[in-house]
Amino acid sequence: MQFQLTEEQLMIQKAARDFAQQQCLPGVIERDEKQQFPKEQILQLADLGFMGMMVDPAYGGAGMDTISYVLAMEEISKVDASVSVCMSVNNSLVCWGLETFGNEDQKKKYLTPLAQGKKDGELYIGAFLLSEPEAGSDATSQRTSAEDKGDYYLLNGTKNWITNGSSASVYLVIAQTDLSKGSSGINAFIVEKNWPGVSVGAKENKMGIRGSDTHSISFTDVKVPKENRIGEDGFGFKFAMKTLAGGRIGIASQALGIASGAYELSVAYSKQRKAFGKEIMQHQAIQFKLADMATKVEAARLMCLKAAWEKDNKKDYTLSSSMAKVFASEAAMWISTEAVQIHGGYGYVKEYHVERLMRDAKITQIYEGTSEVQRIVIGRSVLK
Repeated sequence: MQFQLTEEQLMIQKAARDFAQQQCLPGVIERDEKQQFPKEQILQLADLGFMGMMVDPAYGGAGMDTISYVLAMEEISKVDASVSVCMSVNNSLVCWGLETFGNEDQKKKYLTPLAQGKKDGELYIGAFLLSEPEAGSDATSQRTSAEDKGDYYLLNGTKNWITNGSSASVYLVIAQTDLSKGSSGINAFIVEKNWPGVSVGAKENKMGIRGSDTHSISFTDVKVPKENRIGEDGFGFKFAMKTLAGGRIGIASQALGIASGAYELSVAYSKQRKAFGKEIMQHQAIQFKLADMATKVEAARLMCLKAAWEKDNKKDYTLSSSMAKVFASEAAMWISTEAVQIHGGYGYVKEYHVERLMRDAKITQIYEGTSEVQRIVIGRSVLK
């Protein structure tokens, strides 16, 4: 087993770290307070090739491996998880789903500009529309319908909690075509935001990840051409589950970044803050906290890299990605909470960043498959 990163991977890691420190850190507190979408940062990510990192260069992507993606996600998430979740959705869910299951025409028309993050100089990113008011963890309970009308589908319904909801140009929409067939009657469609009948709801006022634009999206008699269906009839549910398995690597990496960011801030603060005549890092109570934080960060990192390695080597990564996500997200929540504790009163104010990291950490236990759902996946696997 090789633990040494390649020169290219180290270069990508450094590029992501420099970007996070130079472009994301300035203004991150203000963007969080104002729920400001980080458009400028996303455009800069596009210039770096980070919005289609794993996409074949033939379709406008950077052709990088999943390990490089994990490294970049960690570095950016240390500073601004709102930026990294926009990057994750576009990479893991939208681009990967289209490249893996889309046909050639769909790739040329949609994947190429999505991988580049721009079209005609303007922001061009995607969103993944699965969750509904009554269909979150139970993804089979789709109420959004796509009625077959011959040469097009008529799309009606509402999707909730959509990342990139108002900023995306393209939506990958999961909808029920034949209710009598259950999950086998579900399809996936490519829908353009500017089509008649598509409407974007108000931005959600969230606890964390406040910079990302989370909206509900509604469809009223939207005509979706037959050529915009992804895969064969009835493939939609499998498409969603296979795509989400890869997406979990992205969110696990985001959680890892939040955890490692909180840990690094805590180490630095412990060397500066004095109590009882010495730096608090010299107190065993703080040393033990830092030791546990460091151990959890390292374990989460190795789990993320293992899942990425399995994906790159065409192995079944369903189990490893679920394990990585549940462990990294729970580590992020614990570590960020401890970071606030180490910072004491300063940790409770925005200036020191750790309170934001704690708020951001919580959603990693919920979106793209809750910790409970991950345990179902893991439990079923270990009991086979």
